[in-house]
Amino acid sequence: MAPPPAPAPFPPLVGGRLVVATIALSLATFMNVLDTTIANVALTSIAGDLGVSPSQGTWVITSFGVANAIAVPLTGWLSQRLGVLRLFIASVLLFTLASLLCALAGSLEVLLVCRALQGMVAGPMIPLSQALLLQSYPKAKAGTAIAMWSMTTTVAPVMGPVLGGWLTDNLSWPWIFYINVPFGLISAWLTWLALRGRDTPARKLSVDYVGLILLVIWVGATQIMLDKGKELDWFNSSQIVCLSIVAVVAFTFFLIWELTEARPIVDLTLFRGRNFTAGTIAITLGYAVFFGNIVLIPMWLQRFMGYTATWAGLVTAPVGFFALMLSPLVGRLMDRIDPRVFATVSFLVFAACGFWRSGFSADVDPGTIALTHLLQGIALATFFIPLTAIILSGLEPQRVPAASGLYNFMRIMAGSFAASVWTTLWEDGAARHHAYLTESVTAGTAAVGDTLSTIQGLGTTTLQASAMLDQEVTRQAYILSAIDLFQLTGGLFVALIVLIWLAKPRRSARTGTATPPPAARVDAAGRPQPASPPS
Repeated sequence: MAPPPAPAPFPPLVGGRLVVATIALSLATFMNVLDTTIANVALTSIAGDLGVSPSQGTWVITSFGVANAIAVPLTGWLSQRLGVLRLFIASVLLFTLASLLCALAGSLEVLLVCRALQGMVAGPMIPLSQALLLQSYPKAKAGTAIAMWSMTTTVAPVMGPVLGGWLTDNLSWPWIFYINVPFGLISAWLTWLALRGRDTPARKLSVDYVGLILLVIWVGATQIMLDKGKELDWFNSSQIVCLSIVAVVAFTFFLIWELTEARPIVDLTLFRGRNFTAGTIAITLGYAVFFGNIVLIPMWLQRFMGYTATWAGLVTAPVGFFALMLSPLVGRLMDRIDPRVFATVSFLVFAACGFWRSGFSADVDPGTIALTHLLQGIALATFFIPLTAIILSGLEPQRVPAASGLYNFMRIMAGSFAASVWTTLWEDGAARHHAYLTESVTAGTAAVGDTLSTIQGLGTTTLQASAMLDQEVTRQAYILSAIDLFQLTGGLFVALIVLIWLAKPRRSARTGTATPPPAARVDAAGRPQPASPPS
């Protein structure tokens, strides 16, 4: 039986209906992207209120990221099974409900389940908002539509720490989730109002259930192992050993199944391409190192530098200045300059920020911290767009959606893994430095005695003075551990430059620069733009 004919494209919207659609779709995108960073500065408060350690508090981030990564490969199948508009509105409403449940959670376990639900339903929102926006604009104004859409994806991650810090300090941490409720309801209502009658037809499709189940098992087992490893003393725990065995076995079967399945949920044959492989590894590892640092820095500032959540958000906010200003320029210059040059600049600036931070001390001022984030904005502006162009270069247009889904899955998953790994490295490094500093304190008995006498002169007892001294040793140990990670960050970004130049993007005969395939244009957030509005 011949396949049904493709439906005719919907006519572009005009007037107020177009304005309403743009606002509604951008609002949903903003809300989604905001939630990837808004919790970072609230982790200390969440951990304290729920009675868990700060390292356990990072599970709030990783549970969202892992669930979101798993949902990304399902977006194409779900959109055809339910219809693009129906799926988008359902995702927004479920995201709103999950946000409300997160705010009402009274324990870490409940919060993690709700965050995982939130991440799962958030998966389709960003790609579908872009598709619906392109569907609403004339082809001649597609660039304008994407530019407006990209503004939200650039501003939201910057606003997340600032807004999250203010809400946490002035209200309470549940408000970082409560704030989604009115905006989610408004977005869903306006989207239905502006786009009703413009849904794509739904049709029955098979899905790779075996691949999906194996994917959930190996990703979930790996994340739980990373999250609970330090708490359970890693491989001295039978639980960690079992989780690692489950992860390895499930991953092995996943690879075998996906390479032999006719309609795999993840097209692993994409890794046969040199550009896709080199670019995907570079963006995955680069994003992991970057994300590990944006989780670490707010925790360090609040726990050991005396910053409130608001100030921790404010000193990290300057990262958005150059990211917002330069991203459109980078997009315009992509046709003239080799994307490997832009990506190299990005990694060099990331490395410079890491080495700069490695010189921090306990008395580093807020202005210096803010300046490192201002510089990092240049790295962000030249990170996603060039690497996405490299990844998609030379691919047939019909393979671009699968390629986009796969590399975004790996990037998001790597960010979740990195949050756990970076926190563990920080805690372990602090314990090591604490031992070294304690030895030095013990060796300098006379100096220590003078210090204790000085502290006691302020009206404290001997026990209180000793506790204050140990507290300062602990503070210095965590600062030294953070410095180690900043140095590691710089070295890793320098090493990753090699991966960029292993790729050979397709060259244009006229300009001699890399050109992505027709469907592979990308926005400021690194997400591909369809060549034409989807029908």
